[in-house]
Amino acid sequence: MKKKKLRLKKSVIRFFIVFVILIVGVVYGLKYYNNYKYQQTNEYKLLQKGYSMEEIALLQNNLDEEEINNILNEENKNEIYLNLFKEKYYLKKNLDEYLTYYQKNNEKSFKDIVAIVNTHANNKWYAIELDSKPELKELLIVNKFYKLKADYIPENLEVISLSYSYGNEGDNKLVKVAYDEFLNLWQAAHENGHDLMVTSSYRTYEEQKEIYDERKISQGERKADETAAHAGNSEHQSGYVVDMTSKNEPTDVEFSDSQAYKWLQENAYKYGFIERYPEGKTYLTGYSPESWHWRYVGKEAAKIVHDEDITYDEYYAYYIEK
Repeated sequence: MKKKKLRLKKSVIRFFIVFVILIVGVVYGLKYYNNYKYQQTNEYKLLQKGYSMEEIALLQNNLDEEEINNILNEENKNEIYLNLFKEKYYLKKNLDEYLTYYQKNNEKSFKDIVAIVNTHANNKWYAIELDSKPELKELLIVNKFYKLKADYIPENLEVISLSYSYGNEGDNKLVKVAYDEFLNLWQAAHENGHDLMVTSSYRTYEEQKEIYDERKISQGERKADETAAHAGNSEHQSGYVVDMTSKNEPTDVEFSDSQAYKWLQENAYKYGFIERYPEGKTYLTGYSPESWHWRYVGKEAAKIVHDEDITYDEYYAYYIEK
């Protein structure tokens, strides 16, 4: 009886040992298999190429399988892709255009390349014609690519009082929402010692055509394009723009060096207004700097434009057009 129990005990032990060996074999086999399978993934292959996990995530989020395979066939890390993907305003839809533009302009920063392509400024001014969208109201864009129709007239135009504008009664108008905030802006500026005065605001398509044609005749087409918009491409037709100086600095040149202008640069966004054509941004806006030209876009958009130090063209491309 004891021998029988002993044999049974040995059988159990042998079974247990075999079972353990099988379990260990399965575990190690799965581990080896999973490791083998992982080595076939793009993530593993990219790691072997020297890409970090952060860089791999950027590549996988922005490239398809074929594009990643092409990268794996490259001898070195593709820094062009990585630099583009790391830019704040990078838009996946524009990747091919970024690369095409970079090939001919590789001396430019990736920040500028992204901004130029996003805003369509990689094209010649007026070379393409896109429709402005009046339904966006204060967020619509009008520039050398986005055009308003000749018969477009904004709704809710209000006459700017002669207390705040030059010219004759009725010469200057703004869309009501912009005018209401302009009055708040004017009051705040006044309390800080600056009496702002509107020199120009809403213009019809026909009025803008007259202005441009006159400058083209007197200054030539190139110079006219730097300082005046073609009819339909002027923000003034939107009804959300005021050109303004101040009583103490009534001319454009005087205003550009004034404390009133500096005050506007620091505070206008609080009332929904932005400097539309700032210094150093001509390559994106197509216009020479205009310290007097202020556009109402609403407080939320104005704060982003101000805080991120971008043009409205950049804002529209990234936050609205996408």
